[in-house]
Amino acid sequence: MSSTSRAMSKELNPRTTKFEFFGPLGALFISIAMPSTPYLLYFSCSEAFGGCPSSLAAFPNRALFSVSTLEWWKNLWDTQASLIYLGWYAFCVTAWAILPGEQVEGGVLRTGKRKKYKLNAFSTLLLALGITAGVITKYGPETFTIMYHKWVGFVTAAISMSIFQAAMVYIISFQKDKLLALGGNTGNVIYDFFIGRELNPSIGSFDIKSFNELRPGLILWTLIDISMVCEQATRRGGLVNVTDSMWLVLIFQSFYVIDSLYHESAVLTTMDITTDGFGFMLAAGDLAWVPFTYSLQARYLVFNQVELGALFTAGIFAVNALGYYIFRNANGEKNDFRNGKNPKSDLQYFTTESGSKLLTSGWWGRSRHPNYFGDLLMALAWSLPPDSTPHHVLLCRYLHSDVDAPPTPR
Repeated sequence: MSSTSRAMSKELNPRTTKFEFFGPLGALFISIAMPSTPYLLYFSCSEAFGGCPSSLAAFPNRALFSVSTLEWWKNLWDTQASLIYLGWYAFCVTAWAILPGEQVEGGVLRTGKRKKYKLNAFSTLLLALGITAGVITKYGPETFTIMYHKWVGFVTAAISMSIFQAAMVYIISFQKDKLLALGGNTGNVIYDFFIGRELNPSIGSFDIKSFNELRPGLILWTLIDISMVCEQATRRGGLVNVTDSMWLVLIFQSFYVIDSLYHESAVLTTMDITTDGFGFMLAAGDLAWVPFTYSLQARYLVFNQVELGALFTAGIFAVNALGYYIFRNANGEKNDFRNGKNPKSDLQYFTTESGSKLLTSGWWGRSRHPNYFGDLLMALAWSLPPDSTPHHVLLCRYLHSDVDAPPTPR
C-alpha cells in the first residue's frame, strides 16, 4: 500500500480512542454474561428444574455442582437441534436471495457512497408462518413442540453461530479497503471483537448486519412462541384448550415482530446500522438473546397455565395497545425526521455542535425516548399474563433499562 493510500485509510478509519462498556474488561464480562443469560433463565425457570423460580436456596449449590461436571457441559450440545438451527438460518438466507424485495439505499457513508439493502424480511416471515401453519394443520400441534424439548440445544446452536460470525467478520475486517466502525478500531482484540470492527461486513450484496438484525432471531422468536402454544395444546387436548394468557403472549409478541418486519426500512436509520460495527455484541444479541430471552413468558406458560378471564384479558390488552400506539407514533416521527422529512409542520429541533439535529417537539419534546416508554408498556403487558414472576418483571425492566438515555441524534 502506498503512503498516500495509507494516509487516506487512516483518515477514513481513524483509531478509536474512547471505550464504551468500561473498556476491554467490560466487553469481556458482557461477552460471557450475555450468552450465559439464556442458560441462566432456563435453569432457574423451567419445568425440569423445579418451576419458576426454582428453589433459590438450593440453586447456587446445584449450579456449582452442575458446571463442575463434564456431563453437564456435554448436555449443552444437541446435534439434532444444531442441524435444525443451521437449516433455519439457511432457510432465511435462501428466502432473502429468492424472494422479491425492494432495493433501498441506506444513509450516506463516510466514503460518500450509499449501501443498497434488499428488503424482504416481511415476505420471509409470511413464508415461514405459512409453512409452520401447514405443518401444524396437517400433522397436529404435537409435531411442532421440539423447541420446548430441545431448548438448551437450540440456545447453544445460536450462540455457536454468533461466535462463528463474530470471529469471521473480525478476521475479514483486516482486508484492504474495509470501512471500519468509528467505535471499533481500538486495536484491542477483545474489545473490537465484541463491539464490531467493520461497519458493514458483507458477502457480495448480502449485508450480514442488517440481515441478522431482523430475520433469523426475530422470526425465530415468533416460531418459538408458536412452539410453546403447541406444547401447551398437546398437554391440554388441542389448540382450542390453550389458555387465554398464552394466546395473549403469542398475539402481543407476534404483532411486535410483524410490525418490525413490515417497517423494515426504518431499521436503516438506527444506530445499529448507521454507526455500530458488527461484532459479538450484535451477533449474540440478534441470534441468541432476542429469541431465547424474549420468549421466556411463553415458555413459562407451558407449565404454569394461567386463565385470566375476560376482564383481566381486556385490561392487559389495553396496556399493550397504549404502548404500541406510543411506540409506533414516536418511532415513525423519528424515522421520518431522520429521512429528511418533517411530518408535522410545527416540529422543532436544534442543531448540536457536532451537526446532529435533535427533535424538541412532538413526541420527542415530551420525553427523551418516548418510543422506549411505549416499549416498556408493551413489555409490561407481556409480563402480566404469566402472573408477573420475578423473572418476568426483571426481564421487562432490563429490556428497557436505557429509557433515560440521552436523545438520539438524527
